[in-house]
Amino acid sequence: MAGSGYLDSGHLDSGRPGTGRLDSARLGTRASTEHAHDVIVGAGVSHVAGVRRLVEESWQRSLQSNLDPDRLAPAFDLDDEALRQYRSEHPLALVLPVIHRLLIAHTFERGLIVAIGDQAGRLLWIDGDRDLRRRAEGMAFVEGANWSERVVGTSAPGTALALDRSIQIGGAEHFNRIVHPWSCTAVPVHDPSTGDVLGVIDITGGDDAVSPVTLPLLEAAVAAAEAELRIHQLTPARSHRTLRPAVSTPPRPQATDAPLVSVLGREVARLAFAGRAIELSARHSEILTLLAWNRHGLSAEQLAQKLYVADNSVATVRAELVRLRAVLVDLDPSLAPLSRPYRLPVPFELDAHRVLAFLERGAHRVALGAYAGEVLAGSKAPGVVEIRREVSANVRESLLTDASADVLLGYARSDECAYDREVWLACLQRLPAHSPKRASVVSRIEHIDAELAGA
Repeated sequence: MAGSGYLDSGHLDSGRPGTGRLDSARLGTRASTEHAHDVIVGAGVSHVAGVRRLVEESWQRSLQSNLDPDRLAPAFDLDDEALRQYRSEHPLALVLPVIHRLLIAHTFERGLIVAIGDQAGRLLWIDGDRDLRRRAEGMAFVEGANWSERVVGTSAPGTALALDRSIQIGGAEHFNRIVHPWSCTAVPVHDPSTGDVLGVIDITGGDDAVSPVTLPLLEAAVAAAEAELRIHQLTPARSHRTLRPAVSTPPRPQATDAPLVSVLGREVARLAFAGRAIELSARHSEILTLLAWNRHGLSAEQLAQKLYVADNSVATVRAELVRLRAVLVDLDPSLAPLSRPYRLPVPFELDAHRVLAFLERGAHRVALGAYAGEVLAGSKAPGVVEIRREVSANVRESLLTDASADVLLGYARSDECAYDREVWLACLQRLPAHSPKRASVVSRIEHIDAELAGA
């Protein structure tokens, strides 16, 4: 993975107003930035020397959003077809040839990647060095992922949109530790007529992503793109296509606005929506999980079968739905469940959905970071047990098949794999012959064998 060694000998700007670029004329080291991150993000100290002001302020915003610096879960709210439709209607689609001509060739030469995002931080197009793009998939830096600041924390594309300014973020300046090996430069793109933000263009990679020439190059490309948009707006045959998408919304609700149901590694579900969050009762957790999973809805009979082991009482289900409806309406009236069949009024996103989406994109490290444990581990509802098994099986199979040795070892050390001999053996096979980690893996396999022999 690309490194961020520019901080070893480079320096950081003090964060003076009007600039978001790294400044080699000021003191600051990689170690001091990492220390500041540990103190401010890790320990919650309000201020410490060794970090730019705009970065520290972004960290504080990330902490206020209750983001976890060790878990990276960019949201995916559009399926492939919806994403293609949305991209085709977005005004930045008009300037792709300009961006390609001015930036893409440069990124291939320097081992960098270019990402173009919309005004909400959703990555629409990614191009550039192929090997680096594959590595970036490990942190879910892929088309369709939401990299806004309030979703992933401090990063060049997200923070550039949050501040509406050009910005460079290097290494440990990122809020999330998974992104620390990377550096990036981003510049917002504006509608030349209204001044509204249309999106952002980002260059991501190693040292060259924040080199002194990268920001001027990117700002020149954005200026050219905005000039091209202006030409389109002045051409009557084209202007409607430019302006309409600028104020339109995606075909489906944005993930940042969608209700999020957290069920992984929890006994009861946590529902978050519009800046509020509640914990549900055990039974309501099961019902909401089943409805979020079965988005087309379930009849009362089907829901009863998935909820109860023995007494499949439709009357009991209906009574529980009445109580759940009251809870959801109290959170927000728009969340009231519908009936015939029972279904949710908008797609509720399960955190389990996110994990499966990461796995489908090959982002194994991010998927593991988001996989906090089994779905509603204490539930015995048949439908929930089925979902739990499906999610767990998908995680296990995907990591066994494609994950790196380190990612697989992280999975093996979870409670779920404490006695999974096959997973531990796969770790041993993937670790390099001289890895110091092999001894502990062998010891664990021997312990499992001893336990099984004595059972």
